[in-house]
Order: sequence, then structure tokens, then C-alpha cells
Amino acid sequence: MNSITSAGIGASNVDPAPLSTGQEPAGDAAVLDRAIGNILVKGGRMTQDQVTDVLKRQAEHGTHFGDAAVALKFVSNDDVFWALSQQFHFPLVPHRGNDLHDDLVAAIDPFSEHAELFREVRTNLLHGALHPDLPKRALAIISPNIGDGKSFVTANLAVTFSQLGGRTLLVDADMRTPRQHEIFKISGHHGLSHLLSGRRETNVIEQITNLPSLFVLPAGAVPPNPLELVQRPAFPLLLAELLTKFDYVLVDTPAAQHGADARVVAGRCAALAVGRVGKTKMPAMEALLKSIGKTTVRSAGVLMNEY
Repeated sequence: MNSITSAGIGASNVDPAPLSTGQEPAGDAAVLDRAIGNILVKGGRMTQDQVTDVLKRQAEHGTHFGDAAVALKFVSNDDVFWALSQQFHFPLVPHRGNDLHDDLVAAIDPFSEHAELFREVRTNLLHGALHPDLPKRALAIISPNIGDGKSFVTANLAVTFSQLGGRTLLVDADMRTPRQHEIFKISGHHGLSHLLSGRRETNVIEQITNLPSLFVLPAGAVPPNPLELVQRPAFPLLLAELLTKFDYVLVDTPAAQHGADARVVAGRCAALAVGRVGKTKMPAMEALLKSIGKTTVRSAGVLMNEY
């Protein structure tokens, strides 16, 4: 599983909140725990008598409601996470029966350390290159080489932005080695390449099941001229239109080793450079950053991911 560190955007390792603290809930915490119990009862996952037993165990052991309910084997951790998602209006993809790739840690394991790190990166972006007071731009995620983890980072950042509740679009502009349709397990037959080549395609943007604020525009069929397609006037016009329809637009790009595609796309966006610890060579990253420095790109910093 990938993990992430960063440079240039201020993200740091932040541990997610534990399920239990060993302290007895009081005041507002007790009210929240009772609310979780009511949600589980209404959802048919617990009975009122079981809620009473859980509250009694809480008083005896000083644990959180979810921990007590799991310890009594009334519910599973998934049930508790579901109740929390209902209580705080937080989209949650169920572990059982989900149709998403294991790489989507922010969606299928939103309370994990990896997911928390992506939320930390999101926060720093919103205080930096994507600050609401700045002119609105898409965020392009770029990298020097294939295998740097760029698509993994793009997909998980898109999930975390969608969890804010705003309409979020992930555009797969990697029309050389596209992956986003595989990660989200959607059709990749039609998409960006068709739109930029002038075809009047319908329903090329897909809403992701269980993540109602997240939409994906796949790359479509791999064209013979991907660089020319993003250099045509149709691409900036499309980006401008998408920015009026979505709160956040993230763009996956081809690795820089393929050519100038990423530099052209980044020139229309803010750009976050991604590298991999132990794989990405500093000269390659420096060359990428120097190349985008010659464009109108708004730099969002550098993020390193590691195994």
C-alpha cells in the first residue's frame, strides 16, 4: 500500500482519531453516542435494548459507544463507520460489495492514516494554490516517470475533495497510459479523447456509486495524437466550461517521460508534482519543475509517496 509524504505544501503525518480513548464520554460526547445508537436502531442494525446495554457498558468501562457495541458483538466496525457517516453526512463506501480498486484508500478506508494524509494534503492545497480567493483553476497532477504513483494520488485527492460535499470532477487527461477508468471501474471506451477530437459524445462523465459528489471523465480511446489534442483550443475551452459546472476539477496527466503533454495541461491549471521515494530521480523532478516554470502554471508544490 502506498503512503505519502510531502515537500512544498506543508502536509505532515497526522494520525487519525482513534475509535476509543479510554475515557468515559460526557456532555456533548454522550449526546453524540446516543445519536449513533439511534441511527443504528433506525437502520435495523441494533435494537433499543442493545443500545441500553451498550450505554451501560460505556459507563462501566469508559469507552466510546462504537467500541462498546463491537465488544458486545452487537455490530461490526463497518456498522459503526456507517452510523458515523450518516451522523456527519460523510459519504462512505461499504467494505463489502464495493466496486472500487484497493488503491482508493480515501474511499474504502476513510478513517485510516493514509486517508487522513490525503485530507491533510487537500487542506494545504485549499490554503495555497487552490485558495478560494485566487482565480479558480483546475489542479493538474504531474510526475516525471511512469510508476511515480500519480494516478493513485489523483484518485484519492479527488475522493477527499468530493467528501467536502462540493461537486468534484476527475479528468483523466493521460491519453497515453490511462488508469482512472480501471481505478474507478467504469467504462473507458468514450471520454476526453472523443470530446477533443470533435465527436458529440453523451454521458462521457460518470458519477461514482456511493460517492455522490464525485464524477470522472475517463480518457477514452487512446488516440494517435494526444499532445495535439491538448494543444488545440478545444481543451482550454472544455476546462473553462467544466470549472463553471464543478466546484473542484482535478486532472491526471501523462508522465513527463512521454513528452510535453503534462506541461501543456499544467499550463492551464495549478500543478502538483508527484514523485516516489526510492524511484524518482532528482534530476528528472528538477527538469519537470523547470519545464513547468516556463509556463503560466500556478505551482502547488511537490508530494512524495512511498511504499
